[in-house]
Order: sequence, then structure tokens, then C-alpha cells
Amino acid sequence: MDFAVSKHPNPQFERKNIEILNGEWDFGFQKAKIGFKFSTDEKRAVEIRNNNTYTHKINVPFCVESELSGMGYKDFINMVWYKKTVEIKKNDNRVFLYFGAADHLTTVLVNGKLAGRHKGGYTLFKFDITDLVNDGKNEIFVLCEDDVKNPFVIRGKQSEWKKSHACDYTRTTGIWQTVYLEYVPETRVESFKIYPDHKNSLVTVNFSLIGKADLTCEAFYEGKSVGKCTFADACGNEVVQINLCETHLWEVGNGRLYDLEITFGKDKVYSYFGLRNVRLDGYKFLINEKSVFQRLVLDQGFYKKGIYTAPSDEDLMKDIELSMALGFNGARLHQKVFDPRFLYFCDKMGYIVWGEYANWGLDYSNPKSVDVFLNEWGEAINRDFNHPAIIGWCPFNETWNYKGRPQYDPLLSTVYDFTKAVDSTRPCIDTSGNFHVKTDIFDLHDYSYDVEFFKKNYDRFMTEDYLYQHVLVENGGRQTYRGEPVFISEYGGIKWVSDQSIKSWGYGEDVKTPEEFADRYVGLTDVIVSNYKMFGFCYTQLYDIEQEQNGLYTYDREKKFSDEIYQRIIDINTKVAAIEKE
Repeated sequence: MDFAVSKHPNPQFERKNIEILNGEWDFGFQKAKIGFKFSTDEKRAVEIRNNNTYTHKINVPFCVESELSGMGYKDFINMVWYKKTVEIKKNDNRVFLYFGAADHLTTVLVNGKLAGRHKGGYTLFKFDITDLVNDGKNEIFVLCEDDVKNPFVIRGKQSEWKKSHACDYTRTTGIWQTVYLEYVPETRVESFKIYPDHKNSLVTVNFSLIGKADLTCEAFYEGKSVGKCTFADACGNEVVQINLCETHLWEVGNGRLYDLEITFGKDKVYSYFGLRNVRLDGYKFLINEKSVFQRLVLDQGFYKKGIYTAPSDEDLMKDIELSMALGFNGARLHQKVFDPRFLYFCDKMGYIVWGEYANWGLDYSNPKSVDVFLNEWGEAINRDFNHPAIIGWCPFNETWNYKGRPQYDPLLSTVYDFTKAVDSTRPCIDTSGNFHVKTDIFDLHDYSYDVEFFKKNYDRFMTEDYLYQHVLVENGGRQTYRGEPVFISEYGGIKWVSDQSIKSWGYGEDVKTPEEFADRYVGLTDVIVSNYKMFGFCYTQLYDIEQEQNGLYTYDREKKFSDEIYQRIIDINTKVAAIEKE
């Protein structure tokens, strides 16, 4: 597995002085118990660590449920714990311990002392362990606690039943993204946000700095310096503006990236950016002032052997390549915060994506969910802010009733306002599909399988106030359409079973032949592409996942159909959209 080698897990914020800690760790776990409660401090971690109960070895960063972890244990688990001895040499640096993601409540001890605790299963976190380590051998202990049935634990598509069912899949417990050490000077770059300006061919970088030193930012395009700016005695929050002598626009299908080198005293950080701006104009979605029809596919980010974790970079890139080969230009990254290296490949390949979160499992009818969600969602936005491929945010998906209780509307409006405050450069969909409260875009999920019925409804939208009738009358007044741009962000889900041994699941009435599959796919998609008030579609989904057999490829990413069927899909996916002709 190439996760064990030295590729940087976050190319948007890269320092050279790191050590990847993936690979074999000592491991133990506890099956789920009735009445389990999360720990409130480090005492539980200290007790488990001192008991020395390590019954297995595990291959990090793969979760215990996955084949690639060496475990493959898929029943409910409340706790998993890890131990590894590492060699450290500080050399007057600060030492930070990073976790790409670990689900759900993580407590870390270094040499038996608390390094820190983090709650949330989907985002990067780090601890400064400088004062806990010595030159030489050091022990790292990690305890992860999880409970997908807890109403304040966000699970995404992890099944809360014992086995996978319908559109919920195998769970992920514990570490599932890269663990690494980073050696950093005392005076250092803490964070930065990049604001490109394609009209004026410049880029603005907002820095948060620790200490005081000279700050230099230099942009390169294909190895050539195209802009540079230096600040003497920079400190705290600084704003740097770089005028670019060459203009290369980031476009769909052509991710022209500028490299960015940042020097702050002895600290050196490598990043990149794309010269790309997005905005809404009436019903249109503009990228660099050009109307772009979004030809999206739903991508769940699941892998047969790794569950939440792709086996390699090649697997990350392959999903983008398979999608683009069928005429899609992007994806909804569904119910999960994706690996930064996947987003890096999206940036490079000009593949547009929506940044989403894994809200399922959260009791969104309860006002207490506001604090839970904002903390986790804020980490996701800040981690991924600089990716040009992310053209919008969508914190929630399908906020149906939670155990019979309607959603708490202030949760959605608060999260929308928070998102726009953190990032005013991208549109935000409050909750994909339903029930919208405060949103920049009105998207719909519609799994109607009858093409004529589907066409009749959305043809009406071009001439009548269909959405008003649809969202108010059919949804009992719980939606309000205020004239926002519209797209169908989930449709299709047509089941075609390539593995007859699986008890399969999909949307709508089953098709009987591959030709019938293609007829329905083409018919439904053509309705959306031909509607001059629609700026995009998102088909469910790219590949099969376990029992959900409605992918365009198998779970192994193999072909399900003949070349003739795929050509029909390509032809309709790439048809010039009505809104692009306006």
C-alpha cells in the first residue's frame, strides 16, 4: 500500500520535514456494549494504555472493519486503541502530531501523558507534542470511541443496523486517514486562505502567523516565477497580494495550477492555487464569468477493501478518470469529507466538486445539534477552503423527519450564515433535496423513474410556477421557493445488478435489460439538459456500493455495460445544455 510511503497527505499545506506513521500499530478493540458512554477526560485512555491490552496488529490508516487493515471485523465496536513507538529528534523544532481523520472521539497520549482530544470523525486535527517527547524512542497511544446510534454522533452513510442495508454501508471506526509527525520552527505559518482574482490576474493570501520574521510569497507557473511579494517583520495576521505576470485560468477539464512557495523566517510551506472565481447569475452558475452546466455524478467515497480509505493514489485518481470518461465534469462528494489528496487530484484535473458533510445520524430536530455541527463543519471548511475544484458548500443532505420530529430550522439557517461568514466566495446549499430554509440554490432530489412524468413536471417549470406548487403543496408547506437557481442534485439511481449473489437495492422500478437502463438514463437526463432554467444534474451514482447496485460501474470499478450503452450515456452527458446557449 502506498499509504506507507512519504507522499504528503495534504499538498495544499506541505512542509518537507515530516514523518509518515502509517503501517503496523499494536491494536485492541472493544465490542459494543449496552449503556456505553463517551469518556469525559483522558482517564479511560490512561487505564487502557496501562493495562497493555493489545491483542492484534493493524495496518493504519485502514479502519478495523476493512480488509486492508488486516482485521475485517464488521460488528458494532465502541472503542479501538492503538500504540506505536517512534523515533523523534527535535533539533530545536516544535513537533506536531497530525491525524487526517479518526472516528469519532479521539484521545491521544504521548509517553503516557495527554496530548489532546478531538471530537468528530471527518476532519484533520493536530496536537503540539513538543513538551511531551524526548530525542529517541517515544510512545504514541490513541483511543477512539464511537457510537453510530448516538443522536449527536454524525455517521454519514455508516449503517446504524448491524449489517449494511439500502443506501447505508459498512461502518468505519477509528483512524482512517494518514497519521504523521511534522517538525516546525518556533516562528511559523499557522494557516492561510487564498483568494484568486481572475479578472485582475492577482491572488491575495490572508495569513495567520506565529512569531515575527520576513515573509515572502512567490507564485510559479510550470516552474517559472510569475509573481512575488515580500513583507519585512511580518507577524500575526498579514495580507499579501501577488500580481501575476501571466494569466492561466483554472477551467473545467483543465486545472491549470500555480505553485505557491511561502517562506517565513526558517519556515517553508508549499501550496498551490487556481485562478478561478464562481458566482450565480440568475439561473446560471458561472465559473470565471462563463456559464457552466454541471454534469455531476454522486460519489460516496467508499472502497471495497478500504471502506472509507482508498488503497492508493491510483484509486483516488481512477474515480475521477472513470467519471470524466463518461462525460461528467464533476461530482457531489456525498455524506463524507473526502481525503485531501483526492481533492488535490480534482484540482489538477479540473474536476468540479461540492464540499459536503456527513450529517446523517445527527438529531437535526434538536437545538443542541447546532453546537455539534458547527464545530465539525467549521473544521471542514477551513481545511478545504483553498481547493479551486470545490465550487460550493452543502453542509446537510435530506433533512427528513428525525424519528418523527421535523428539522430544527434555525440549525439550517445558522449553519448557512456561518458558512457564508467563513467563506463568502462560494454559494451554499443549506440542505440538499429538502427541506430548504435559507439557501443560495434550490436543488431537488427526484427519483421519478417514468420519463414522461419526469418531463411533464420539469417542462412546466419553464412556463409555470411548478416549483411553487411542488415544494409547497406536495411538501406540506415545509419548503419555500424564492426564485433561486435550480438543479436536480439527485435522480436516476437505476438498479442494474452485475453481481447476482447480492441482495440488491436501488431506486424506482427495476429495468429488465441494459438497453432499458440506457433508455431511462438518456430520457431522464435529457429532460434536465434541455431545461433552460436548470444549471446542472447529479446522477446517482458512479459505482455500486455493497447492496446498492445502481452504479455506472461495479464496486471494483469495472464496467457493467457494453461500449454501446456507455456511448449513449456519454452522448447525453455531453449534450450542449439549454442554459449554456442563453
